[in-house]
Amino acid sequence: MPDYIIVGGGSAGCVLAARLSEDQDVTVALIEAGPPDRNMFIHMPAGFSRMTAGPLIWGYETAPGREIGGRRMVYPQARVLGGGSSINAQVFTRGCPADYDGWEAEEGCTGWSYADVLPYFRRSEGNDTFGGEHHGTEGPLGVSFQTPHPLTRAFVRAAQEAGLPYNADFNAGRQEGCGYYQTTTREGRRSSAAVGYLRPALGRANLKVTTGVLVKRIVVKGGRAIGVEIVENGRTTLVHADREVIVTAGAIGSPKLLMLSGIGPAAHLKETGIEVAHDAPEVGRNLQDHMDVDVLAELSGPHGIDRYKKRRWQLAAGLEYLLFGKGPAASNLVEAGGFWWGDRAEKTPDIQFHFLPGAGVEEGIGTVPGGNGCTLNSYHVRPRSRGSVTLKSADPRDAPVIDPNAFSEPYDLDRAVDGIMISREILAQPAFRSLIRSEYLPGDRVKNRADALDFARQYGRSAYHPVGTCRMGGSAQAVVDPQLRLNGIEALRVCDSSVMPRLISSNTNAATIMIAEKAADLIREAGKTTPPS
Repeated sequence: MPDYIIVGGGSAGCVLAARLSEDQDVTVALIEAGPPDRNMFIHMPAGFSRMTAGPLIWGYETAPGREIGGRRMVYPQARVLGGGSSINAQVFTRGCPADYDGWEAEEGCTGWSYADVLPYFRRSEGNDTFGGEHHGTEGPLGVSFQTPHPLTRAFVRAAQEAGLPYNADFNAGRQEGCGYYQTTTREGRRSSAAVGYLRPALGRANLKVTTGVLVKRIVVKGGRAIGVEIVENGRTTLVHADREVIVTAGAIGSPKLLMLSGIGPAAHLKETGIEVAHDAPEVGRNLQDHMDVDVLAELSGPHGIDRYKKRRWQLAAGLEYLLFGKGPAASNLVEAGGFWWGDRAEKTPDIQFHFLPGAGVEEGIGTVPGGNGCTLNSYHVRPRSRGSVTLKSADPRDAPVIDPNAFSEPYDLDRAVDGIMISREILAQPAFRSLIRSEYLPGDRVKNRADALDFARQYGRSAYHPVGTCRMGGSAQAVVDPQLRLNGIEALRVCDSSVMPRLISSNTNAATIMIAEKAADLIREAGKTTPPS
């Protein structure tokens, strides 16, 4: 029997499996429902554009959104070793210090201030450019800059012309401005948690990694998690944990698994036919996500990357990558962006931008007339809308009901409009004058803020940053305490993006890895004083 069972081989699960198995006196079992990370497009940075559909995701979509015209949004969640870090766009941002200080001061997350978590960010990071107090250089997670596309360079100039100052490092404590993103890449390849953390640990005798296995439920006996039921080769088996069960299935998968195990809102569980092991009303609530809105421009010529949609150019790019590890396939395609204010009453920027030197790179984003375009997307980084994850049935094979409740707070919609207006202003600057023929989307359909509100409702989409559904806090209403222990059940922790009490002001993968790094220390410290069951 393993000491620790980790359910979910995503970003957090890979970090925890690697860190906990450093102690040769304990045994660790990591269980992942998806396959190993062998798909070649995982490791090619530009391959993320192929990852929003197919066998490496769960195939989720949202419930119809009340404030987005009843639309369902695609909701890609990874189903592969490495999780989100194997399929995301590799943008490496941490959020701002105020995010984490707010977790501690306002949410009761003692020990999670920025000063507390910065050492874990640094421990995870192997940055090839920056060092010093803000960055690590020897960590497992490779971090580097891309070689920017000429159109991306034009964006950074245009953003400065629009009033955003140049920022050389979004991860040094101040986000405002425009600049080039650091990315989770190393020497032209994606640096996922599976590659950076798990792969070097696979030879350890005390670590067992199992893929392609579905965990049906956590088994609770006498108020203690004693193991998990898995389905392997069509058979259900109980796997015991001597010390702890650690759930790292993400902001959608973790609340789903808890509820399937009888841990969640009692009334909902009873409606679904699940025996209640522990009434935890907040499990699955507090879902938060960024809502992207894209502005597309038609280019005056083949200045971007859209030429690579043609077969001959794809072959040329593939050959360059295979021979030299360079070229467009070595880029994450989201090489630059920025942070700026929509609401000037906010102390830190509340809008984030991502620039792509092409159109139709991301799921659901169309192309432009003539076939050559660029995309500037934006989202409000601290949304006030709250959604939920609930069960469709007691069958673990059924997708949960995901309702982000997007734009349910009018404030969020106002900030989305700010993002649209600033994006349009940037694309209209002199740096783009010879490169852009016209704005294609929204174009003439948006003449004022009222039009932009309608446009955001019609075209807003998830940025794939769900958090908060097993929120951490200092009160009994929180799902987990600041040590990430599930309130009311012994020997059970949740250690992934679902524990974030509030969404951070940026992409979420770096913060998820930080959470797992800190969780590893919390678990090891607890293991010194708690004997196996």
